[in-house]
Amino acid sequence: MDFLRPASWEEALAAKAEHPTAVPIAGGTDVMVEINFDHRRPEYLLDLNRIGELSQWEVGEDTVRLGASVPYSQIMEHLRAELPGLALASHTVASPQIRNRGGVGGNLGTASPAGDAHPALLAAGAEVEAESVRGSRRIPIDDFYTGVKRNALAPDELIRAVHIKKADGPQQYSKVGTRNAMVIAVCAFGIALHPETRTVRTGIGSAAPTPIRATAAEEFLAAALDEGGFWDSRKIITPSVAKQFADLAAGAANPIDDVRGTASYRRHAVGIMARRTLGWTWESYRGAGRGTEGVA
Repeated sequence: MDFLRPASWEEALAAKAEHPTAVPIAGGTDVMVEINFDHRRPEYLLDLNRIGELSQWEVGEDTVRLGASVPYSQIMEHLRAELPGLALASHTVASPQIRNRGGVGGNLGTASPAGDAHPALLAAGAEVEAESVRGSRRIPIDDFYTGVKRNALAPDELIRAVHIKKADGPQQYSKVGTRNAMVIAVCAFGIALHPETRTVRTGIGSAAPTPIRATAAEEFLAAALDEGGFWDSRKIITPSVAKQFADLAAGAANPIDDVRGTASYRRHAVGIMARRTLGWTWESYRGAGRGTEGVA
């Protein structure tokens, strides 16, 4: 195994072009586990730790550009207001040591359906900035996951950053595991309310071959909120609407039985998380409305 250690982004792209099978490593929290257990033995490792820009972020007027190697701990500390769903997801990642090393770029590169960041990225409608010596492109998160641990990157491409719209409404994240820390998700669910467009987005993790959205549930809820005047009145969502949303979210799951849980349990848990996170986000939305009453 050869170790490639570029000093700049341009050198990294050149190395990836010359060695398309090279496996990028930054935090190493996924890659090193696979290597240590001899599940993977790449010919080349491409170390990206000398490229400082990958650990930086920029907060724009409407979006956050998150470098691929920004640690989860930094998202939790500095971007909670702009990216609340991703900050909540970051809290559930492994241990403090892992949160100080791992980043969203690694989750995306590995593309495991159990990656903690994926539901939040789907719910927020992120875009992945991929680059090679041939140029740069942005891949919508909905198009990024192509199969079990497969993504839309070309062999010579690297993830440079993730572009995420700043939250325009409440976001939530929930994860089921066999314990409270240092655990791979049995299943996970993310939701984001988008009052500006009066839409809802979701993300489901570890309950299908890839991270997915519950699109039927989203469409139902958006229509129910609009037709019932909920966006304007901010009244409590009726139990029947919440139940139908949860049922549709559970129906979107396509899980398997494995050592962490059964398919039936995962499907049930997705429905429970969908109902709970909807309740939490909607209560936040109602609370924000109460806070602006009487403001001129």
